[in-house]
Amino acid sequence: MVGAKKRPAGEGTLFLVGTPIGNLEDMTLRGLRILEEADLIACEDTRRTKKLLSHFNIHTPVTSYHEHSGQGKLKELLLRVRSGQKVAVVSDAGMPAISDPGRELVAQAVAEGLHLAVIPGPSALTSALVVSGLPPQPFTFFGFWPRTNKERRKLLQELASIQWTAVFYEAPHRLVETLKDLSQCWPSRPVAVAREITKAFEEVVRGSAEEVYRHFLEHEPRGEITVIVGRADPAEAEKDRSKESPSVLAQALREAQAMAEEGYSLAQAAKASAQKYRLSRRTIYRGLIEKTPLQGGSEEG
Repeated sequence: MVGAKKRPAGEGTLFLVGTPIGNLEDMTLRGLRILEEADLIACEDTRRTKKLLSHFNIHTPVTSYHEHSGQGKLKELLLRVRSGQKVAVVSDAGMPAISDPGRELVAQAVAEGLHLAVIPGPSALTSALVVSGLPPQPFTFFGFWPRTNKERRKLLQELASIQWTAVFYEAPHRLVETLKDLSQCWPSRPVAVAREITKAFEEVVRGSAEEVYRHFLEHEPRGEITVIVGRADPAEAEKDRSKESPSVLAQALREAQAMAEEGYSLAQAAKASAQKYRLSRRTIYRGLIEKTPLQGGSEEG
């Protein structure tokens, strides 16, 4: 059994400090104290963090730490902690290490046995989830919606059958296309889009995937956006699987056809492809029959 080791005297601390996602009044008193007492603050964008510090009259030195900082900066921050300093890590908004490079720093600090402390604060993830009105338990956070077609198809396949709420972030210029994906697969699935949470123009749009998609076709999305997708109804999930998008079905058929040409029976190829893409085995099998009418094989094989 692994127990908590005694913290050596003089050891530094890596603080993970939550910062406001919009409204500066959400900054906690403890968070302000840690930022003021820290020897250094590592942040994604020094300009944004300096505005926060200036608002609260805090003059702690800052240094940039973002996805392009490299291993050199990571090692420098860990060295400061090992030498006894207090290093505070903040993201541009919300909790660090959720969707920023802070997670790599935390993982390395844990691996080295350094002391960490979390200073809870605002989070767009949990705030959007509870205000959406959709079941908050259980839920899965997917980070940012995928940008490539292959990754999007994979995620859509996962969402087709999960029986819990899904949450992800999206950029405003890609939101309409994402909602289009969702509405084409499951037009009746409940969806909520939370925009600019805690800010002056906070908005939560709720409805079916198709309704929310149509709303943002007419209203240009702006600001920070979190999308919440309701769980699949079992009957709906089965119905959805039988009408997967043409691109996914076509890919599944191509792979099944290739397997058949390699010597697999049509039944074996259909079963393997259907399992991979979470489609109906009968749908794949019928597609193979149409493509290769002279090849035999029982569907039940």
